[in-house]
Amino acid sequence: MSATMNRRQVLAGGAAGLGAMLWGTNKAWAGANDRVRVAVIGIHGMGQSHIQAYQALPNVEVAALCDIDENLFEGVIDKYFTKKNRPKPKTYTDLRRLYEDKDIDAVSVVTPNHWHTLASIWAIQAGKHVSVEKPCCHNIYEGRKLVEASKKYKVIVQDGAEQRSNPCSQTMARFLQEGGLGEVYMAKGLCYKWRKTIGREPDEPVPAGVHYDLWQGPAPARPFNKNRFHYNWHWNWDYGNGDMGNQGVHEMDIARWGLGVTLPTRIHAVGGHMMFDDDQTTPNVLLAAFEFPNPAGGGDKKKILQFEVRGWIANAEDGMWMKKASTDGYMATSAGNTVGNLFYGSKGYMAKTVGEWRTFLGEKREPGPAGSGAADHYAEFIEAIRSGDPATYNKSIEEGFYSCSLIHLGNIAYRLGRTVDFDPATMTFPRDAEANAMLTREYRAPFVVPDKV
Repeated sequence: MSATMNRRQVLAGGAAGLGAMLWGTNKAWAGANDRVRVAVIGIHGMGQSHIQAYQALPNVEVAALCDIDENLFEGVIDKYFTKKNRPKPKTYTDLRRLYEDKDIDAVSVVTPNHWHTLASIWAIQAGKHVSVEKPCCHNIYEGRKLVEASKKYKVIVQDGAEQRSNPCSQTMARFLQEGGLGEVYMAKGLCYKWRKTIGREPDEPVPAGVHYDLWQGPAPARPFNKNRFHYNWHWNWDYGNGDMGNQGVHEMDIARWGLGVTLPTRIHAVGGHMMFDDDQTTPNVLLAAFEFPNPAGGGDKKKILQFEVRGWIANAEDGMWMKKASTDGYMATSAGNTVGNLFYGSKGYMAKTVGEWRTFLGEKREPGPAGSGAADHYAEFIEAIRSGDPATYNKSIEEGFYSCSLIHLGNIAYRLGRTVDFDPATMTFPRDAEANAMLTREYRAPFVVPDKV
């Protein structure tokens, strides 16, 4: 038996006037047949995937690129524009100047994590539609402000949790919510992804063409270092959130969705940076557990979400990850990564990768219902711009914020070295000043996430 579901349909709606803006007036959206002009912010890695995805869509133009590293422009433009006989895009090093460009309708924010929220809020205030890469925030305070902005301004805001667009994930959630596994008491997120040592690098002068002050943005001012720059910023707390906040954010989102929970009341975490003596400050082994209330459950009235990061030598957990070659892209590969989810219920268990889920029922774990299917997250964003209702569509960024909150809560418990209790209503740690201080950060002017959006 195979469960299927159509991809989420955005609500049809008329043209919406754009709200108040920081840098002047942008044109109002003119209609569903107009060309959508997109700018991609951050083009070193994942940003190039965004460029290709938008270029594959009809009547969409990647009209501008923005990056603080000018050295990237020539190669990226030659590969994705000149050699494809596409018009050369405008280039910017400062996203504030990009937001002044009234010809740009939408932006993809593909910066390091510490820039995600501020870049998105400024774009929203400038009247641009926004797709922001995961995690949508670097800390919980930022996520709350981003959600506020998404509700205030009449633009589309898309969270980077790509699996939300997939029929595979949608049917998974429906199957679990309709009782297919009975009482689902536990979900697991797995992020077993090979990560070699980053070694040690000395501080050095800023390379020519790199606008390093802009790159640091909201983070503390520090000397330039290769291990705090392209990609390896993921493994430094000033800019990244470790692998739970990198690859793991996808699986955290699915675990929370399938479990049917929002925010936890208690968080436990243990781990460390094992084996390698290098510049990494985030853990490469992390076990986090989250407790949620479950008034309708049998026995103890709670549900459990477990999340595990392993960066070196791991088993596959289930036959879903035993493939020699992958059809699931970066989610499961021939290199031996195990990236996905497990759900446990009173009737059986489910294993899920990005494009497929399978169930195994009863004590004999006999094969049960299954589902599959992928969709285009970028196409959904463009469709929402053309015909979507921000008040409805932008609920997705709130869901993304809840999933990112789990990442931040797990990291807080790990960094404090103790269990923490959390109040979902106030989004604070009761009577715990040390933990509450980690809900936000000190911002470096003028790159300050505003309290009033």
